Amino acid sequence: MNLSDPEYKSWLIELKAKIRSVQLKAAIAVNSALIEFYWELGKMIEERHTGYGSQFLDVLSKDLKSEFPEMKGLSYRNLALCRQFYLFYSSSILQQPVAEFSQQPVAQIPWGHNVLIFSKSIDIKEANFYLQQTLENNWSRDVLALQIKSRLYERQGKAITNFKHTLPSPQSELAEQTLKDPYIFDFMTMTAPYKERDIENQLVSHVMKFLLELGKGFAFLGQQYHLEVAGNDYYLDLLFYHTKLKCHVVIELENTRFIPEYAGKLNFYLSAVDTLVKEPDDKPTIGILLCRDKNNVEAEFALRDLNKPMGVSEFQFTEVLPDELKSSLPTVEEIEEELKGIG
Repeated sequence: MNLSDPEYKSWLIELKAKIRSVQLKAAIAVNSALIEFYWELGKMIEERHTGYGSQFLDVLSKDLKSEFPEMKGLSYRNLALCRQFYLFYSSSILQQPVAEFSQQPVAQIPWGHNVLIFSKSIDIKEANFYLQQTLENNWSRDVLALQIKSRLYERQGKAITNFKHTLPSPQSELAEQTLKDPYIFDFMTMTAPYKERDIENQLVSHVMKFLLELGKGFAFLGQQYHLEVAGNDYYLDLLFYHTKLKCHVVIELENTRFIPEYAGKLNFYLSAVDTLVKEPDDKPTIGILLCRDKNNVEAEFALRDLNKPMGVSEFQFTEVLPDELKSSLPTVEEIEEELKGIG
């Protein structure tokens, strides 16, 4: 056989894919075995911990490292984390036969991810959320840390929407969980006065971080997306397509508190996209109205009788004082002098 033949090249691609698949399965199996070992180690430590003094973990760490000098994970800190790991989950999701341990979400993500989750989560419900999100989105440890820091668990699915009345189930539930409140754009730094177009431009210039905050499934289609209706020009702030919801998503930015008129304008834009952009097999277009502030009751009333699916959320970014205002503020030294004078 000629090794440059298309048949050989096709077979080689198939073989490489097979090897990668085996490597991935092997890596998962190794990780699962390590997590199970840490679970059992934490359990054994907890069962003996109360019978010994405060030096127990320190002595244990030294004894284990002396016996297994090449083995990682036997430091005082990691032994303490193993115990914390066991204590956190011992009354819930891991009460399964040992043979089923590898099927648990904790066994399918690296130890570093697990440490972040059980050390930062308030309860099992929150931990399960981050476990599932990590698996579904294939988050790196840095991304997971960012999502925990931004309180994703508290924000997910909290937007005010009319999805239950405008979308069929289960799409309404999926769309509900897609939205957050508030959206945190901490990768943006803005100096007053904040103009909507400046905010929009920053979001687009940081599109990868913007997409991460929006969540899995959003594909960016355009900024100031042009539509012509009855001879008049209209421009959507941001247009996306959601690959999981199978629909277009219009995002409108309002650098003020929410007022009901905004919902009416967004409803019009959704009608226009459904008529001019939406393909026959696409689901109804969804709108997200992002404001600096809102009253939830007022937002619910505004969306109640609209026939297009939309949600209202707040958004936040890092605010920087303008130079002229900075110069007018007292320095730390000046404040200290004032306090001395008061004393």
